[in-house]
Amino acid sequence: MGRRKAAFFAATALALAAGGASALWLTDFGAGRADPDDPKQVALGRDIYAVQCASCHGAKLEGQPDWQTRKPDGRLPAPPHDAQGHTWHHADQDLFGIIKNGIAAYAPPGYESDMPAFQGVLSDQQIWATLAFIKSRWPDSIRRQHDSRKNTK
Repeated sequence: MGRRKAAFFAATALALAAGGASALWLTDFGAGRADPDDPKQVALGRDIYAVQCASCHGAKLEGQPDWQTRKPDGRLPAPPHDAQGHTWHHADQDLFGIIKNGIAAYAPPGYESDMPAFQGVLSDQQIWATLAFIKSRWPDSIRRQHDSRKNTK
């Protein structure tokens, strides 16, 4: 076999291997969906939540005190992500969008929030993992109600 043919086959094999590895990595970390029954995805999400979310939403997903009452600046405190909050009322796609792009696209005009957008901070896979962790903390009855909502992935 000539050098050109060998180089072509080597490059093709490398490209296929890289593509397969990428697909495996994405599958392992739940690309495009939040799976609360995937221990790897939940563990990754737990670590991300601790660093990026817990300071506002609480280490135990409990939210800020009196989260339904506006602060003096007119903004609401961070809500809980446990069963006591309203996170589970929203479809996965909406939750993903809020985390990635901020709440403005999902809130009424003029609504202001301290919730930052995480685009450029967290990858899509990290956002899905964080949602998997949050969902893993909900009781089964809440999970079933949440997963029956339109747009859930």
